[in-house]
Amino acid sequence: MRNVVLAGLLLCVAAQAAAQVGLPAVRLPNLPQVGVPALPAVGLPPLTGEAAAALGQVDSASLRALRQQRIRELLRRHRDVLEADPNGAPIVRGELLAFSPQPASLELALAAGYTVVRERVLAELGARIVVLHARDDTARSLTRLQGIDPAGSYDFNHVYLPSGSLSGAAAQHPSQQVPASARVGSTASASAAARVGLIDDGVDGHHAALDAVRLHLHGCAGAALPALHGTAVASLIAGHASHFQGAAPGAELYAADVFCGRPTGGEVDDVAEAFAWLMHEQVPVINVSLVGPPNRTLESVVAGAVSRGYLIVAAVGNDGPGAPPLYPAAWPGVVGVTAVDARRRVLPEAERGPQVKFAAPGADMAAARTPRGYALVRGTSFAAPIVAGLLAQALHSPDRASAEEALTGLERRAQHLGTPGLDPSYGYGIVGAELAPASGLARRLE
Repeated sequence: MRNVVLAGLLLCVAAQAAAQVGLPAVRLPNLPQVGVPALPAVGLPPLTGEAAAALGQVDSASLRALRQQRIRELLRRHRDVLEADPNGAPIVRGELLAFSPQPASLELALAAGYTVVRERVLAELGARIVVLHARDDTARSLTRLQGIDPAGSYDFNHVYLPSGSLSGAAAQHPSQQVPASARVGSTASASAAARVGLIDDGVDGHHAALDAVRLHLHGCAGAALPALHGTAVASLIAGHASHFQGAAPGAELYAADVFCGRPTGGEVDDVAEAFAWLMHEQVPVINVSLVGPPNRTLESVVAGAVSRGYLIVAAVGNDGPGAPPLYPAAWPGVVGVTAVDARRRVLPEAERGPQVKFAAPGADMAAARTPRGYALVRGTSFAAPIVAGLLAQALHSPDRASAEEALTGLERRAQHLGTPGLDPSYGYGIVGAELAPASGLARRLE
């Protein structure tokens, strides 16, 4: 029965993806026709390849191709404000970033025809970001700008995207007893001192799992714009209800919305400003369930935060084991997190490599779904917040020595699997393995 249900779910996912991003329908011949309920799409449509990977049917190249196809569709729909860099990654059309440019360099750029669009002052890093408008073709303009100031730090304004999907509705009635997706033996009182930062899209603070959480919102000109991905990730960090708990239930949560419903949401200068806000608030652990290409500006911001004793926890991405590394997870000092299923197996779509520091549950479990109820989630996006919540209970203020102690303590608690040392699949091992996955919830869909 379970295999039939999985096949039915795969067909539903494929239909959703085909309808929303123009992917071809997946044909699975020789499967019996059964009455599996269609799952409504919630948030980013699950990649057909990710679902098929659960059945071992798709390789890394196919996963990357599907992600690239989804990015191409994003670019097609918003070609007025987005375009691709030379490697195909999404960038804000016509914008270039200068990280703390010298006054003389900026004068040369202005004399060459570049114009200043906006400026971000990152006082906590002693830095600033100047957003310049490219004169013509964005890639050629970047090359020209680097020629004007070879010693400067310039890059595209890349757009970073979520690293996971909500694949269906579940347990819509709040009185239903949903198995805890992150029950680690801690209580709300034990986690009360924990403070966690979140850089994502909007969080629904009125959801039953989050309405008792001390929630500080940032971004979107002060407007609260609840979104599916951010709400789910937030619940896995600090959610606290009679039927649901996050990794640090009752923790104080600082959530920066860098999307605000805009097609250019997730752009580097917004993400950098979110880091600066969290550093201003002295939030010691920062979760980033977003992925993107290497970017010199964001790398400098992340390195500055790490050097000041902040723990940056990031999802490693879902492009498959042979894919190039994604960022910020792959930058030095960042705690990269992969995802495992209910059987403690690394998800087939999860990236591998030295950037993987820990593994945590990231499938076969529920997370909060705005405006109410819970959804099944899958992806490294949902493993990272579990690690962030666990680390936040050990690090109460940014400090390099204390941050190292917190990491060492979590490493000691990890269930070591794979090769000795830092395994490319599991990192130092699985943490939060005692979390109760929502297997009972999944069975109710049969």
